[in-house]
Amino acid sequence: MAPGKSGCPINMTMELLGDRWSLIVLRDLMFSTNTHFRELLGASMEGIASNTLATRLTKLVDAGLLTRDDDPSHRQKVEYHLTEAAIQLIPLITELGAWGARWLPTTPELAIRARLLADGGPELGQRFMNELRDIHLHRRPAPENGVLAELTAAYQEIARASEHRNK
Repeated sequence: MAPGKSGCPINMTMELLGDRWSLIVLRDLMFSTNTHFRELLGASMEGIASNTLATRLTKLVDAGLLTRDDDPSHRQKVEYHLTEAAIQLIPLITELGAWGARWLPTTPELAIRARLLADGGPELGQRFMNELRDIHLHRRPAPENGVLAELTAAYQEIARASEHRNK
């Protein structure tokens, strides 16, 4: 990574992650099982443009937060995986989500994962990081009863209840 405008660690982190999309791309890789470009593009709640996604994926690979690997099941596809450096962002992502859930007008279904991670404390965060290591570093499938599955189930439950109320 190129040197920043200063050697301040906060500045350097903001130069890497402070644009509109980088943390969103990392979030989507952390909280889903999507690893292919088309999956990430199609699942984007915020509607990221394909050229923006491509640029951010390249930036995150170059910065050492993602790996770009050939997909063994298809010669023309690649997979993106979190590196240890990206997995170490979970406490930061947890705090950002908890702050946003507390102070901003979020929706219940989109805030639940942040609340659960924050309420679960460092122990839950560490379990989640270990699970992400298995998924992204060791290429194991996400466990059916792991933290990601719990967070996804909570999101789906609230989304269904919200949808039912709105009918």
